Amino acid sequence: MQRKAVALVSGGLDSLLAVRVMQEQGIHVEGINFFTGFCVEGHTHAIRKKDQKKPKRNNALWSAEQLGIKLHIIDIVEEYKDIVFNPKYGYGANLNPCLDCKIFMVKKAKEWMEAHDFDFIITGEVVGQRPKSQRKDTMPVVQKDSGIEDRLLRPLCAKNLPPTLPEREGWVDREKLYDFSGRSRKPQMALAKEFGFEDYAQPAGGCCFLTDEQYSVKLQDLWKSRG
Repeated sequence: MQRKAVALVSGGLDSLLAVRVMQEQGIHVEGINFFTGFCVEGHTHAIRKKDQKKPKRNNALWSAEQLGIKLHIIDIVEEYKDIVFNPKYGYGANLNPCLDCKIFMVKKAKEWMEAHDFDFIITGEVVGQRPKSQRKDTMPVVQKDSGIEDRLLRPLCAKNLPPTLPEREGWVDREKLYDFSGRSRKPQMALAKEFGFEDYAQPAGGCCFLTDEQYSVKLQDLWKSRG
């Protein structure tokens, strides 16, 4: 029986690679992308004055096309407001509630997984890549608080973590997973080359407005003015 995984697809290089690693093992993968209202790539590039000459595109849709998978885009704008206003685990450098955000998205993906009879969730997370949500001590928090427990597989860094249910049950061969860690993207870029991906989103990018200092200051001013 072919096992099915739902992948959190951001449009970045890591999620692109995570899906391809699973496809190489014969897993049926479909992507899910959550629209929060705080991640609109063309606008983010304008704020940061990056890639001005490159045509703007939805990188999640583009990634799904390259991978040949279905992508389900789900609007969570209203639900997400409470995550931004009242993060249980606080903010990152600005108004980015990174850990709460990851927990929320995995929880929503779990709901989708169960509703559509899929077996597990995959993400492109890498141990030590992000200072708040991708640490070895916070990754188990995501699994516990989201309720997904050991049905969350992180193919790019799985060998640095305890075996998950898909690995223990033999749905996935752990030996064919990876042990990436840290902030360097060179291993991912090498793997992308191996898979034949030449064009992909900036590896160290990210499209969340809430990580931008100027945007966060303006948003805080707006909150104060509205009481």
